[in-house]
Amino acid sequence: MTKSIETKLVQLGNLSDPKTGAVNPPIYMSTAYKHAGIGQSTGYDYTRTKNPTREILENGIADLENGDAGFACSSGMAAIQLVLSLFKPGDEIILPDDVYGGTYRLLKTFSESYNIKPVYFSQVEEIDGLINDNTKAIILETPTNPLMIEFDLDQFNEICKKHNLLYIVDNTFYTPYFQRPIEHGADIVLHSATKYIAGHNDVLAGLVIAKGQELCEKLAFNHNGMGLVLSPMDSWLVIRGLKTMHVRLKQHDANAKKVAAYLESEPLVTDVLYTGKGGMLSFKVKSPEMVNPFLQRMQLITFAESLGGVESFITYPATQTHADIPYEERVARGVDDCLLRFSVGVEEAEDIIADLKQVFDQLRNEF
Repeated sequence: MTKSIETKLVQLGNLSDPKTGAVNPPIYMSTAYKHAGIGQSTGYDYTRTKNPTREILENGIADLENGDAGFACSSGMAAIQLVLSLFKPGDEIILPDDVYGGTYRLLKTFSESYNIKPVYFSQVEEIDGLINDNTKAIILETPTNPLMIEFDLDQFNEICKKHNLLYIVDNTFYTPYFQRPIEHGADIVLHSATKYIAGHNDVLAGLVIAKGQELCEKLAFNHNGMGLVLSPMDSWLVIRGLKTMHVRLKQHDANAKKVAAYLESEPLVTDVLYTGKGGMLSFKVKSPEMVNPFLQRMQLITFAESLGGVESFITYPATQTHADIPYEERVARGVDDCLLRFSVGVEEAEDIIADLKQVFDQLRNEF
């Protein structure tokens, strides 16, 4: 029976315990599993290698992204580190200028410590000139964080196939509900599952999904060997989040469209960066001096460093997510001191807009 993604999400892990008939999957907290004798394993030996609760999540996300295997990690950054473990000294990886600050920081560390070099581009047309014998992969966020730049997945698939490069896509902002990069040729997809996938600001998790036996085996070996695994309890929380993801994302999407339309009409806002899909957008106010009073006077929206939960969050990249990027470089990349990143929640859209209005009305009298 062919199932829609909505049905797959709701049914994830259901009735996985035939002994009891439990609808909700059990949480297997055991770290060790009995062997009846030498070479007689149940398939579970040690929880770092394989855990029944984590396995439900990993198989589920692989199915949702149309991959061959999934790997649940202890954070989104652990997921990126697992992907980076595939590379060796001297390798180069091409990425867009607009990249999450934590990814930038980790790649800087890998460059300095392991000579795995990130190479950044601002225009797609530059890429062919950046590729050399050391180039091994392209990593994309699409949309990017925080400038909301979308890339053509099929175009990058052609580039990667032409040059025999590993094709890696961070799908955190869109999730498999809105976008499935493996269907467009990606070899690896990764998520900060802390965000929309878990969806409730209560669990730290990352996910990696891969296509192809050899690649999946390498990732499985490193996932186990490096111990980058997600705990059973957190795996269960992510499963719980996935069950309602489609319902939440429909509301995030509807609300963000209304909020973006309001911000476009606000004179104190100079730019609204929104793809027209999903719950994430960014906007710029007229001056950096407005930012702190703006953040202090919000009553419903929370000033916090995250995204993708049911609550509306606004983040200030200059001092939060992108603080580790040197000022001149950060501004050159487009992340200036007027930029705010907005994770539009699932509250009533009119209430979110009313909160923004009351702040802008106050600022109008001061600036």
